[in-house]
Amino acid sequence: MQETIRPVDEKTLKRSVLIVTAFAAFLTPFLGSAVNLALPAIDKDFNTTAIELGWIPGSFILSSAMFLLPFGRLADIVGRKKIFTYGIFLFTISTFLIIFSWNIESLIIFRIIQGISGAMIFGTSLAILTSVFGPGERGRAMGINITAVYAGLSSGPVIGGLLTHYFGWRSIFVFLVPLGIASLYLIFKKMKPEWAEAKGEKFDWKGSVIYGVSIASFMYGFSKLPSAQGWIFLNAALVFAILFLLFEKRINNPVFDVRLILRNRVFAFSGIAALIHYSATSATGFFISLYLQYLKGFDAQTAGFIMISQPVIMALLSPLAGKLSDKYNPGVIASCGMGLTATGLIMLCFINEMSPIYLIIIMLVTMGIGFALFSSPNSNAIMSSVEKKHLGVASGVVGTMRMVGQMLSMGIAMMLLALYLGHDAIVPETYPGLIAAMRTGFIIFSVLCILGIFASLARNRKLKVS
Repeated sequence: MQETIRPVDEKTLKRSVLIVTAFAAFLTPFLGSAVNLALPAIDKDFNTTAIELGWIPGSFILSSAMFLLPFGRLADIVGRKKIFTYGIFLFTISTFLIIFSWNIESLIIFRIIQGISGAMIFGTSLAILTSVFGPGERGRAMGINITAVYAGLSSGPVIGGLLTHYFGWRSIFVFLVPLGIASLYLIFKKMKPEWAEAKGEKFDWKGSVIYGVSIASFMYGFSKLPSAQGWIFLNAALVFAILFLLFEKRINNPVFDVRLILRNRVFAFSGIAALIHYSATSATGFFISLYLQYLKGFDAQTAGFIMISQPVIMALLSPLAGKLSDKYNPGVIASCGMGLTATGLIMLCFINEMSPIYLIIIMLVTMGIGFALFSSPNSNAIMSSVEKKHLGVASGVVGTMRMVGQMLSMGIAMMLLALYLGHDAIVPETYPGLIAAMRTGFIIFSVLCILGIFASLARNRKLKVS
């Protein structure tokens, strides 16, 4: 049950919650983008295979996706601040342990723990924001929170690159430990209330296990396509997903209330729109990175400075987009953002080896504006469409859509590279295949984004934040 907050403390509480949740929102994307840049250094240190190297980011994404929804529900029952605090603590501990990784296996194990802590953080942060910030100010708060995400994405390659270059890859994790400690200090010092509107309800352990197995099978299977093993795991994921939905409909206090999809039009279509948007955009940076470094011949640092144009625009405009969603229909704003993203993707379908860099930057900026207009208003729509006792679940859904979308997007990209390049290395002779794979990918992503516009517009026309 939410504690009574004295009026004199409310402003301080809101400021503290905004700082702590924004800080937590910064950590994971910063770490992800910094670690991706440090993979060659890790490979050199541990002498890994390509598959082992792929599991460094993959293990984090997989464990986060498996636990996001269960931790969101558990937070509704035992307290969002409690789960959030444990998440920051576990993140700090696992980050510290990674500094002393002695082989690739230990690093991957610690990354799995880090992914679980990420689920605890993202499964509660938006729910805490929604608990503290009411209608008329919630969108702006979410805009600031999402700005922190983009700030992490923007600064990760720059700071991570500098740290890796001068001090080694372990210095990235050394850098994050004091930040985690500072976040814990703010939580204990400034965040006094607890939020647990579903307190006393039972936690659905069986449903959580079925859900986790389904997500793990899906993400692992998709990463193995088009092999037979990949299809086997995807079919298993489908079976477990059906079992999960049937089981959740039969019990009281499910980990995921199926009625949120069946009876809540705004929640259902906002979630679908988020999944489509992340599926259509997450691999764009991967393709553009290959394009700039192979076809244009730029080094990683120069390519990074070109690509940073997109997340910088996202970071600058997200607070404004969130504020607009407090005053106007967030579904309409998010749909406009999806349309701009689709415009940028359609433009990318026509790039070739001779395309000027300024044109690439214009396309990235267009997508950045679209992403900013979509993300915080769409999150505002999701979080404002459910009862308070479901806020943790809704927060977990937002995070799960992002993780699954990222996996789908990268899965499509890897399948296209396998189709057009096979097992060949990326060399001048295979550049035509690389361009063909990119163009096909951007066409698929453009179609997805156009479909996403309709999903976004399918929400209740009278959608208002509440």
